[in-house]
Amino acid sequence: MKGFSDEKRRYIRQELLDEGRKLFARYGLQKTTMTDLTDPVNIAPSTFYQFFDSKEELYLEILEREGKQFYERAVTPLEEHSDPERAIVEYLHIVFEELETNPIIERLLAGNEVEQLLHLYSDEEFIEQRTRELGYVMPYIREWQKAGMIREGDPEVLAATIDSVAVLAFHEDEIGADLYPVVRDMMIETIATGLTNAAARDEPESE
Repeated sequence: MKGFSDEKRRYIRQELLDEGRKLFARYGLQKTTMTDLTDPVNIAPSTFYQFFDSKEELYLEILEREGKQFYERAVTPLEEHSDPERAIVEYLHIVFEELETNPIIERLLAGNEVEQLLHLYSDEEFIEQRTRELGYVMPYIREWQKAGMIREGDPEVLAATIDSVAVLAFHEDEIGADLYPVVRDMMIETIATGLTNAAARDEPESE
């Protein structure tokens, strides 16, 4: 039986990614069936495995694609603002907006799918993924450090400190809907101010 051309394979793969994003965002990983994924693309469920090893692998690739597209947008304030404190504040607001409004991430946070997906990463792959994500922020940190505008230290640690604030989005229910926005904004301001004002505090006082 004749296989797919390279062009057709690229088309089907892209369609599976697009359909998967819609379905996973609406129904989640468990309730999305293989037929749900393959029927709109006009392929048999068995043909799915020519493109992905599992639904989970498809989900991970969708999340990685979402992350790449998101970070390319999110770093805009880091590029535009000469004031690192303002840049970090705006960057983190974009991060939280994505976590709070992106339907596939909302679905991921609402269920137990994080645990289901994490086991697919080896320790090395997890570190590589983390390094890629922090790599979007680290060049700006290095430039600010050269200019004496942000505290000294390992740029990877500083980038991880900034991005770790977003973990708060996983705990909105525990914090409470009324307090969450206030706590979120205070955390953002505290991190941005602490990292940038530390540089000024470390400067020797003029005589």
